[in-house]
Formats: sequence, C-alpha cells, structure tokens
Amino acid sequence: MIALGPEVCRDLEAALSREWLETNGLGGFASSTICGLNTRRYHALLVAATNPPVGRLVLLSKLEETLVVDGERFDLSANQYPGVIHPQGFLYLKSFRLDPFPILTYDANGVELEKALFMVQGENTTVVQYAVKAGMRRKKCSITLEVRPLIAFRDYHSTTHENSGLDPALDSKPGLTSVAPYQPLPRLYFAHDAEQVDPSGAWYRNFEYRVEQERGLDFREDLFNPLTFRFDLSRRSAAAVIASTVPHEAREADGMRRAEEKRRKRITAASPLKDDLVDSLVAAADQYIVARGEHKTIIAGYPWFSDWGRDTMIALPGLTLVTGRFEVARDILLEFSKHVSQGMLPNRFPDAGEAPEYNTVDATLWFFEAIRAYATYTGDYEFVRQLFPALVDVVAWHVRGTRYGIHVDPSGLLASGEPGVQLTWMDAKIGDWVVTPRSGKPVEIQALWYNALCVMAELAQRFGDPERQKKYAGMASVLRWSFNRLFWNESKGCLYDVVNGGPPDGTIRPNQILAVSLPNSMLATDRAKKVVETVERDLLTPYGLRTLPQGDPRYVPHYVGDARMRDSSYHQGTVWPWLMGPFVTAYLKVNGNSEAARIRARKWLEPLQQHLSEAGLGQICEIFDADPPHTARGCYAQAWSVGEVLRALVEDVHGRRVRGAAAAAFVEAVAG
Repeated sequence: MIALGPEVCRDLEAALSREWLETNGLGGFASSTICGLNTRRYHALLVAATNPPVGRLVLLSKLEETLVVDGERFDLSANQYPGVIHPQGFLYLKSFRLDPFPILTYDANGVELEKALFMVQGENTTVVQYAVKAGMRRKKCSITLEVRPLIAFRDYHSTTHENSGLDPALDSKPGLTSVAPYQPLPRLYFAHDAEQVDPSGAWYRNFEYRVEQERGLDFREDLFNPLTFRFDLSRRSAAAVIASTVPHEAREADGMRRAEEKRRKRITAASPLKDDLVDSLVAAADQYIVARGEHKTIIAGYPWFSDWGRDTMIALPGLTLVTGRFEVARDILLEFSKHVSQGMLPNRFPDAGEAPEYNTVDATLWFFEAIRAYATYTGDYEFVRQLFPALVDVVAWHVRGTRYGIHVDPSGLLASGEPGVQLTWMDAKIGDWVVTPRSGKPVEIQALWYNALCVMAELAQRFGDPERQKKYAGMASVLRWSFNRLFWNESKGCLYDVVNGGPPDGTIRPNQILAVSLPNSMLATDRAKKVVETVERDLLTPYGLRTLPQGDPRYVPHYVGDARMRDSSYHQGTVWPWLMGPFVTAYLKVNGNSEAARIRARKWLEPLQQHLSEAGLGQICEIFDADPPHTARGCYAQAWSVGEVLRALVEDVHGRRVRGAAAAAFVEAVAG
C-alpha cells in the first residue's frame, strides 16, 4: 500500500507529480494525478480499448464532484484553466491511498467523503464509489453529492474541441443513463444509484494539460458535460457510478470491488519471496499483461505505448516467469510466433490495426532469450519443440539476409542497417534523421546473436538434431573469435559500441553490458569485469544507466522541450532504468555472486524503491534525466523497467536463479 497524507495531497506541485494507473487487461486504462487534476491528454477515467489492446478512445475524461453540506458547496475537483487552477478541491484532500486501487479521502467542513475507483478486468468499465465515513458526518446535517461527468470521445493521442457535431441526447431509465455523442463510436453507459438526474448539458472550455504543453503538443481541450447526478447522502452513506461500454447496474459495484480485490490478492500472493520491492513490482507487473486476440501480449508502457516486440521479449521473464505466470508467458510467445515474417519479429503493432512493423534487428534476438528463459523456468520443452522449426527458419533468414540489410557477414558477425532506418533499441528518429543510427555491427546485437546461437545449439542437442547442434555451435565459435578480435577497446578497457568497416565507434554506451549479462557470453572473465567496471564508473546512476558519459560532447543533461529536442536527447545521456537489470546481473556474475556483491546491488535498487511513491505510483517510469536530481520523464509506467528490475532483484540479488545442470554444462562447453 502507498499512503500519502495532506502534506503531499494539498501541495499542488507535489500532488501533480504523482500519478495513479488502473488497467483492465484489454489495453484500456484509467489514470490521473492524485488530486484529480488532469495534466496529460491521456489522463481519463475511462480509456477504452475498442480493439484490444489498441483502438483506445478517451470516453470519460473525469467526474466533477461537489459536496453540499447544509447548503454550503465544496467543489472537490481541480482543473487547470488559462492562468488559474479552478476549483481547488485538492485543499480538501486529506489523503490518497493505493490500497490496492486509488482511494481518496476528502474532508469538507467535518464531513469525510471517501472515493474509491478501479477498473473491471476484461471490460471497458470503471467503477467509482463514494462513502461518507462512519462517525465523520455531522448530526442531522444535509449532505448531497453532485457528480458531473465530462466526456471527450476521441482517440487517446488527440484532444477534443467544442463542435456542433456532438449529439447531446440521453437514453435514460431508472439507474441507467447512456450517451452516444458521435457515430460510430461506442455508447457510454452510466449505471448509478442517484436520486436525481439532471439532463442539462454544457461545454466546459479551455482545460489545459501542463505536461503536454511542456512536450510542445496541443495542450488545450474542451469537454462536454451531458448530465448531473445528485445523491442524497443524508439518508445513506454510499453512492456509486459505473461508467462502461456495456450496461450494468449500480448494485453490482460492491461485487465488482470484492472480485477485483480478490484477483489482486491472488496475484500478489504469488510473489516469489518476501521483499517489499518484489511485492510492489509483482503487483505492477500485472498491469502490462493484456489481451491480443485469443492470446496475451505486453503493453510497453502507459500512457501512450501499445505492444512492441522488443519491449515484450525483454520484459517477459520478469513480468511472467519470475511471477510464476507461466501460462501467460507461453501465450505471449505463441502469439508473437504467429507474426514472424522473413525471420523477424514485429517491432510494434500500430494502433489502427494496420500491418505490423518489422523495423528492428534485436526484437527477434530477444525472442530466443525469452524462449530460453521460459524453458529454464518451466522445463516445458515440448512447447519449445513446437517453436523450434520457426527458430530454425529465423536463423536461416539471418544467415542469408532479410529486411534492412540484416545478414551474417563472413566474420560471423550480424550486420544490419540502411539509410534512414533505426533498428536497435536506441531508435529515436526525427523525420529522416536517425539520431543514433548505429548501422553496421552494434555490440549488443552481436551479444544477442551469440546467445541465440548457443540457445539453438542446446535445443538442437536436446531435440536429437546433432547436425544442427554442430552447425550452430560452430557459428557461435566463429562469432566469438571475431567479436573478441574486433570489439575489444584496449585503451578504454571496454567494448566498442559499433564496428562498421572503418574506425570502430569508441563511444562508451550501456549496450556493452549485455555482452556480460546474457546467459551465454563471449567475454573472458577479465574482460567482462573491465566492462562492468567501466559502465559502473561512467554510466551508473541511482536510477539506471546513462546512455552517454557526462564528458561526451553529445551529452544532454535534461530530457525536456518539444518533440525534436526530446527525441534528440532520448539516447544521449538520458537514464534508462531497464538497464539496471542487465547491469546488476553482470555485476554479480563477474563478482562470483558473492554476498557482499548482492548487498551492494540491493543497495543500488533502493532509490527505485523510493521512486514507487514519487511519480507513477507503484510503477517504474521509462526514463530519468541524465543529471541529478534525475527527474522522472517519459511514460510514468514502463514494462521493461518493471520487468528487468524485478528479474534481477529475484534471480540475482536474492539468488532465485533457475538453471538446469545440462544447460549450464553445454554453455561451458561452447564457451571453451
């Protein structure tokens, strides 16, 4: 549980820096700041995934609430308008708890009103419950709660502005009112137990979203209020509103709440060990696992990412295997295997249902590692056997060449790249300008390719295919020799970032840490140790690894400004917390997994534990500024940030690493 008192809730800047997130397992979500003032166009009480996990529409932006006590009105909401915050309901906000979902407590002239909200799994449904707390109402006082929904009905990347095309008509019957302002968008139903429904509608104009303004995007919006609910809380202590794309009844709210509480307790009960950070990250992990067709996938980050192949495969071990959700892992691997094309995994699935994009060299290589991890955790080699022919085909495509110049060159190294294309995880692009193109042979691609070949050799041996086992082991051996000859930077005691025929790129970047952290490494112990020491000295921060050292002339200390400024600094110093996972793994590996090394690694993770109550509550964000105080930036909840920190914490720091003796023996044989 995360609990914040009035010292945070009534401090506007502190309140606006903290955001909550609710998800529904479909890709839909609800989110805002802890005081209910929306600072992003993505903040809303119901973002519905109409084509799970995408097709996301902001239907219900927020609820404006007023508590009327003996005729005195207390506006509980808060909004940013040009030059003013109005109303200032955060001044009545006594506390905010994530327990397990958002619970806000307001104190209005001695009357305490508790507001709880959550989403229903498998539905585009948000439940909001209000309760006057027992013993916190004045005797014989009159209490009325007014609730005014504000609707947007738009794509979640855009904004709404007042227009004559909106149909304000309501369809009402006792306990259920609905609106369908634009065709063919879905109808929005409000189940309620209000004594009165006022059908008067009006536009609320000029909401401002400060985060969008900072990002150089459209930051003003108009929202429509189609009706007002009035609840008499003098005679009863509770009220409910259920906003959904399907009709419900208000009396279902309590049952929905109990079911959701039970579901979340079941998830956290599966935590692999007793550690507060582990428990928190296990709970966070659930929010990224969503439906794609009949199978599962992983949302890369909230509030704006969909599912990406690279992010999914990197996050999968931490989000599903460490948490014991093996069936989910299997389902995700099966779903992505259906989309392999010309030996490549999709980079991402666009929102509007277009064909997947395949502009990535590393997503496919992470697929091998995700399968290896699945097999190691589950021993389910029969399932892996089903995928093996597809993996054989993937290797064949990479050997003979596939999209974007991806091919194995005579040295055994994996080359890739074409002008105007970004293929590695350092993928920022502004128009035709690829900020960090890294064409040729990037260091982490070689590490991933070697790991994939070792995985294939082990699987071929396990499946009784000695010819392929020999072939893949031979390819790995050639690659290892070439890699050590071409990538070792003796003067800096680390690895070059990219080799491309000319002078190698000696930039110190975090990509080289994967050449140590992956299960199958091409580096001898002494070189691996030097890589870790270099990365620790030049790139380690309290929240992850920088993407450039501070002395580099391209280093950008703060990730701010418009889209061009932000994209140009995305990998030029900015700190990425997901890299803390590989770094911890590599550090412990080269230090013999000693107790002293584990204690030090756990210490490194303490700032991220504190971060859980400072930005995206209960989550780890996408990136941080390169310079102190390392302000959280980007998505406030990122799948691979959570997944990799959780994986390293459990497997490495706590030593809950599962490795088959046969696999370990084989790796040793290949390495020799």
